[in-house]
Amino acid sequence: MARLGAPRPPPCALLLLAAALAVGAFYYLGAGRETFSSATRRLRATRVPPPRAPASPPPRAPPARFHLLLMFTKAARSPALQARGQAALRSLLRHASFEPGQALHLHFVSEPASRQIAQGLLRPLLPGLPFQCQVIFHDVDVLTEQLFPVVEAMQKHFSAGSGAYYSDSIFFLSVAMHRIMPTEIERLIQLDLDLKYEANIRDLFQEFDHFLQGTVIGIAREMQPVYRHTFWQFRRENPQTKVGEPPPDGLPGFNSGVMLLNLEAMRQSQLYNQLLEPDMVRQLTEKYHFKGHLGDQDFFTMIGMEHPELFHVLDCTWNRQLCSWWREHGYSDVFDQYFRCEGQVRIYHGNCNTPIPED
Repeated sequence: MARLGAPRPPPCALLLLAAALAVGAFYYLGAGRETFSSATRRLRATRVPPPRAPASPPPRAPPARFHLLLMFTKAARSPALQARGQAALRSLLRHASFEPGQALHLHFVSEPASRQIAQGLLRPLLPGLPFQCQVIFHDVDVLTEQLFPVVEAMQKHFSAGSGAYYSDSIFFLSVAMHRIMPTEIERLIQLDLDLKYEANIRDLFQEFDHFLQGTVIGIAREMQPVYRHTFWQFRRENPQTKVGEPPPDGLPGFNSGVMLLNLEAMRQSQLYNQLLEPDMVRQLTEKYHFKGHLGDQDFFTMIGMEHPELFHVLDCTWNRQLCSWWREHGYSDVFDQYFRCEGQVRIYHGNCNTPIPED
C-alpha cells in the first residue's frame, strides 16, 4: 500500500526554486550597491584582528662620549705640575655639564708613578658628579713606541737640541693621534695642564660642528710674536708675506694648549697624511727656514702657513694665553697686536708658568 502524503515535487521545480532564491539574494545585496566580492571584503575588514604581542622596546643607544686627553708625566718630581693638574681638573669638573645619556671620558697619558698621583687628584673630585665620567690611562712608553716611527723625521726640526730623541716623541702625540687611538674614537680634545676653565667643556665640542670640508684640527692662534721671530729669515726674503704677522689679517701661528682633533677627518685626509712624510717635512722646513723647539705646535704652525684650510681657528677666549715673555725680549712695539683678546674668557692658559687669575 502506498504511503499517503503530499505529492513530491519534480526535480525541475527544486532547481527553479533555488534559482529564484539566488536571484533574490543578488538583488537584495545589489540594493546596497554591493556585490558578493565587496560584501566579502567588508566582512573581512570588520573582523576583529587577533591581539598583537607587545612591541619590544627599541635598543638603547650607547651614550654619547666626549673624549678629553691630558698629558700627565714626570709628576712625581714636580710638585708644581701636581698643583697645576689639581687646579685644572677641579675647574674642569666644576663647570662641566652633560645631558642624560652623555659621558665624559678623561684620558691620561702617564707612567706608573704619575698615574698614581693622578688617581689621587681625581679621588675627591669624581664622587657626586651629576654626569657619567670614565677615566682611562695610557702608558706613555707604549705610546712613544708607536709614535717614534711616525714622527722621528720631524723631531729634529721642532725639538730643542739637534737630535731626534726617543723620549721627545710624546710631544708630537697630537700629530699622529689618528694613528694611535682606536677607530671608534672619532673626535678628541687634547688639553694642556696649565689651564683654568671658566665654561662648560661640552660647549667646546660644538666647535667641531663648524669645521669645513677638509678641516682636521681646531686650534687657537699664538698670542705672542713667537713666530714673527722664528720665521725671521723667510720674512726678510718675503717682505710682503703675512707669515708671522699679527691677527686679524696676519698668520701669527698656533698655540697647542687647546686642540680639537677630528681623528676621523685626519684618517681620511690624504693631504694631512702626506704632510707627515719625511720628504714633505724637509721641503717645508727648507722653504720657511724653520727651526723650532715647541714640538707639535711648531709642526701645525708650519703646515698652517702652507695649508690653512686644514685648520679651524678657535676664538682666543677658548685659549686665553697669559705669557708675556716676548714683550720684554725685543717685541714690545708690536706685542699688544698679538696679545689682544676681546670677549668673556672661557679657558685661561697660564703658559710659561704665568699665574692665572683667581676667582
